[in-house]
Amino acid sequence: MKFRRAPAEEAEINLIPFIDVLLVVLIFLMLSTTYSKFTELQVSLPTADAEAIKERPKEILVAVSADGRYSINGQSIDGRSVELLAAALREAGQSQTDAFIVISADASAAHQSVINVLDGARRAGLSRITFAAQVPQGGNADRRAP
Repeated sequence: MKFRRAPAEEAEINLIPFIDVLLVVLIFLMLSTTYSKFTELQVSLPTADAEAIKERPKEILVAVSADGRYSINGQSIDGRSVELLAAALREAGQSQTDAFIVISADASAAHQSVINVLDGARRAGLSRITFAAQVPQGGNADRRAP
């Protein structure tokens, strides 16, 4: 009797499950990835259409001009640093407890100018902040959010 060994089968890699898993991962990545270009962002500044709120005695009005100058309660601030702004806000808030800061920024003011006001308020220990917006019909009256 002649016993022969059975021919050894070649190992074969099944690629179909591997391709299926890769396609699922690719679809997941395509759906979860956001494609945004910040350089092409069009920003529309906010407007408010609400009833005018009565003047509050505990308000500190901060105005930001288009070129980045600051004014607190009608008094112009010399300089544009956050430290000067924080000192002026601290001085304006000394006589008032729990004062609201109302930021009224020009529509073409740099975003950094408004962030400087927020940082100055934080350094001065003032945390109640609101923003002023204009009436959308072209009126000049400021509206303040609570």
